[in-house]
Amino acid sequence: MTAQANNTPPLVVHLIYRLDFGGLETLLVERINRMPAAHYRHAVVCLTDYTAFADKITKPGVQLFALHKQPGLSLGTHAALFTLLRRLRPTILHTYNLSAVEYAPAALLAGVPVRINGLHGRDAGDPQGRNRKHNLLRRLMLPFYDCCYANSADMLAWNRTVIGVAGNKSRLLSNGIDADKFTPQGSVARHFGPETIVIGTVGRIQDVKDHATLLRAFVLLHARLPQVRLAIVGGGPLLAALQAQAEQAGVAHLVWLPGARLDVADILRGFDVFALSSIAEGTPGSALEAMASSLPVVGTRVGGVPEVVADGVTGILVPPSDAPAMAAALERYAFDAAMRLQHGAAGRARVERHYNMAAMVAAYESLYDALCEHKKQFRKSAKSCVE
Repeated sequence: MTAQANNTPPLVVHLIYRLDFGGLETLLVERINRMPAAHYRHAVVCLTDYTAFADKITKPGVQLFALHKQPGLSLGTHAALFTLLRRLRPTILHTYNLSAVEYAPAALLAGVPVRINGLHGRDAGDPQGRNRKHNLLRRLMLPFYDCCYANSADMLAWNRTVIGVAGNKSRLLSNGIDADKFTPQGSVARHFGPETIVIGTVGRIQDVKDHATLLRAFVLLHARLPQVRLAIVGGGPLLAALQAQAEQAGVAHLVWLPGARLDVADILRGFDVFALSSIAEGTPGSALEAMASSLPVVGTRVGGVPEVVADGVTGILVPPSDAPAMAAALERYAFDAAMRLQHGAAGRARVERHYNMAAMVAAYESLYDALCEHKKQFRKSAKSCVE
């Protein structure tokens, strides 16, 4: 293991494509802030860059680096990471998703003892995980990792059956939510008037989230129920296209598109129903935040969504890319305030029982502990054999 002669806690380097507004990034920051400082130190390395979102890291001493990776293979990024890891001498390299999976060999060459990859969702351009080149890369990287975990049972099964991750190298690490932060009580940031019914969603505006279908569902619903409004909170490459779609449909004045926001907890308190229109998901952190805010969730039956949203209990599940089905589910909540309250309360209770933040942080720390101890024992055994 990396020397800890002065009892300095082991260093974990988190390798991520970009540190910006997003579910994965939010939970990464939460784990860093909450993990006991006496147990592990942390640094974040961004393959491309980071934004003001990085200011949400409040733990002292967390270093932040940007490698400014260029599009394509960018072999120089591998060399830059190798040099940085040699300087930082971490005990653990923790990479996230496909975008960072290929950097484990550089970590091995740099002498990083423990290497972990987390599957928090598939690539936005390949939501079903069918890209042969991507999957081949994942398989080629398996020998360089000590653990390849997933954040939903659906992703875990895919990792094992499609990629071939061995059982002893895989595990399920569910997301967690700060239920005290996302509560139905407190100030309300409601963009629309009090007589409206607000359907809202939060997430990066990109293909895999399929906000276009949500907007089409809203148009159908508004034709039957004029008092409904739609809020889509988040930035992303398709924001301008979504704005244009709303204008073309004649509902731009009924749709709030504020871009990325840091006051999500307050914004959620202004929603009546939460909608999740994704065509692929791991464990949807945005749905958990909505449930913690006592909102019923209309979500698509994909990936880890059915693991989170209990159909008919905390929300309603519909097929993906089906605007009429989503509109019909949203209409049920729009007409039934009692069901909204009942399902919202059940969602809050479900989060508190199964997706609490303390349990998530403890699970990651337990993984770090187990892998570090295993590597330590392995090296002791190897040294004894040599002697």
